[in-house]
Amino acid sequence: MTSKNTICLWYDSSALEAATFYAETFPDSTVVAVHHAPGDYPAGKQGDVLTVEFRLMGIPCLGLNGGPAFQHNEAFSFQVATDDQAETDRLWGAIIDNGGQASACGWCKDKWGISWQITPRILTAAITSPDRAAAKRAFEAMMDMTKIDIAKIEAALKP
Repeated sequence: MTSKNTICLWYDSSALEAATFYAETFPDSTVVAVHHAPGDYPAGKQGDVLTVEFRLMGIPCLGLNGGPAFQHNEAFSFQVATDDQAETDRLWGAIIDNGGQASACGWCKDKWGISWQITPRILTAAITSPDRAAAKRAFEAMMDMTKIDIAKIEAALKP
């Protein structure tokens, strides 16, 4: 990778599967290269897929098949800004329907344990609005959601 800063994501042994899923699901995403281990290592053997270079929505990433020692948690997430309900539904559904799980307020987790915030742009604009009463109503509406419902956010913005 040519970037000076690359996000490295640790997987047990499924970095290529995850990178392929991301490339098929998110715009401006692709698997760049697959590298095999030059020798045996604690989580695998010579010739196994060791790392996968990929771009995720334009961000350079490296998937590392490091074994089961470490697990992902919500302290790290990708926040994906969506433009409409169709895009929100498509991305949310892709993650959930591929073995993921829903959480609260637009968060979900893919089957590899990576957390995602599928966040419509209108939600971000609503909760940061200079109209603090409208922002509070939108925020309170969001707090009752799993997947974000744009129509409910828009309704909450109205006095």
